[in-house]
Amino acid sequence: MFRSQKKRQAQMQTMQSALQPGSGVRTIGGMYAVVKAVNDETIELEVAPGVVAHYTKGAIAAVLEPLEYDAIINGRPAEDESEEDAVEAVEGTDADEKPLSLSKDEAKAGAEAPESK
Repeated sequence: MFRSQKKRQAQMQTMQSALQPGSGVRTIGGMYAVVKAVNDETIELEVAPGVVAHYTKGAIAAVLEPLEYDAIINGRPAEDESEEDAVEAVEGTDADEKPLSLSKDEAKAGAEAPESK
């Protein structure tokens, strides 16, 4: 085995040992679920309220932190994006710029005006 393969295998074993009932996970197929039970070779995941599916442990791509799982499932913004950041981004724009008009009348007037060189 190559070192990278050994390292990847060790990471997978560490992650799989972190699987506990109540943990939020992401499968290799991209499904988010909550661990209901951990067996020898399989894991039971609640994919929707009252819907439990059986997966192999190898199908788990990541064990998520509770805040990360909550943000993904409930559509909350990431922690690093705050309301203050959004206000600063808007305040940094140039409000004095003349808005662009898509009116046909103004476009014709601009095309008929002679260019001065």
